[in-house]
Amino acid sequence: MDSVPQDEVKQSARVTGCRSCGSSELEVILTLGRTPLANALLTAEQLGLPEDEFPLDLAFCRKCALVQILETVSPERLFRYYLYFSSFSNTVLKHAEGIASRMIQSRGLGTDSLVVEVASNDGYLLQYYRQRGIPVLGIEPAVNIARKAEEERGIRTLCEFFGRTLGEELRNRGERADVLHAHNVLAHVADLNGFVAGMGRVLKDDGVVVIEVPYVKDMIDGCEFDTIYHEHLCYFSLSALDPLFSRHGLLIEDVERLPIHGGSLRLFVVPEAKARRKPSVDALLEEEAAWNVGRVGSFQGFGQQVEKVRVALLKLLNNLKAQGKRIAAYGAAAKGTTLLNYCGIGRDALEFVVDRSTYKQGMYMPGVHLPIFSLAKLQEAMPDYVLLLTWNFAEEILAQQADYLRRGGHFIIPVPEPHIMEP
Repeated sequence: MDSVPQDEVKQSARVTGCRSCGSSELEVILTLGRTPLANALLTAEQLGLPEDEFPLDLAFCRKCALVQILETVSPERLFRYYLYFSSFSNTVLKHAEGIASRMIQSRGLGTDSLVVEVASNDGYLLQYYRQRGIPVLGIEPAVNIARKAEEERGIRTLCEFFGRTLGEELRNRGERADVLHAHNVLAHVADLNGFVAGMGRVLKDDGVVVIEVPYVKDMIDGCEFDTIYHEHLCYFSLSALDPLFSRHGLLIEDVERLPIHGGSLRLFVVPEAKARRKPSVDALLEEEAAWNVGRVGSFQGFGQQVEKVRVALLKLLNNLKAQGKRIAAYGAAAKGTTLLNYCGIGRDALEFVVDRSTYKQGMYMPGVHLPIFSLAKLQEAMPDYVLLLTWNFAEEILAQQADYLRRGGHFIIPVPEPHIMEP
């Protein structure tokens, strides 16, 4: 396994102005305390060492309605070495193949086209373009993941952070995109304006940017507080995104709501000169106005709902333990770190965590130090209950674990209300 660079930056900074519009009118709507970095899994040798923790406060911008956390941890610290490989999820692969096929057909892409993905991970998406003979370029800052994309999938990958400067460099080299993908990366970006400006520079005049972001309405409605961690700086509404792109000569032409990752928006963004806005955009903007997306009061009850989930989940686990039941967890995911640490769920309640990723097996969850095993551990140990930390992939996981369920095992879903899944 690759080691984390010893000279990495270990600092964070508190923002005083909105990441999008710069306004100082930021109001805290949820405090999750100080937590370890969500993907900072530990080796056995690191268990006795101090862990870095950072404040995790969620705020609302009264001027542009962007929901965001207030702490910015250095991206070098968060992303240069990364343990999330997209290809371990069948759901993600199927989702990626679907949008690739759709864009190839709708945009008439061929051997003289270029598809670029920012935060391209292990080539999970670009592989479907490459298989059709379409030139691709991945941009991925994680050294270990970029190397996997190139060595195992043959995806040409720049191991760099994307922004205004890199967008300009690519433009000057003549590498402009017919399709530019940015899936689940905009939420990770501290310099939103520089990132969006870079998109505008690398995009062809008749090109399109396909963006997927977590949708704040789904997060609030589903009490998905565990999706809040230091990598996820922003939680978007269409109303907050529209002025961000317009500021840089880009326009949201179409929007779709997706169920993936607990609820996402897919945006199709084009240069303003080429834009013909579809009714879907105005319809969602009107819907957001109806639920008062621009008013902080629409978000102020979120903290109370989160606390109710914490209390209910602890009660459920304590009742099961009192009955002598054995409990484990599924999914060493970032959201699991937030949930376990905020709720204070550790070795007294759970025996272990299982995860499909071979890169996580043999390590330990941040903060709570639960050991991570392969999926085979479920069949070997047969705990009575499994807390599903990766609830966003519940359908896929329950299908994979049909034998565990058949043998009498049960899954616990933590949000929006903790409950035991019926067989």
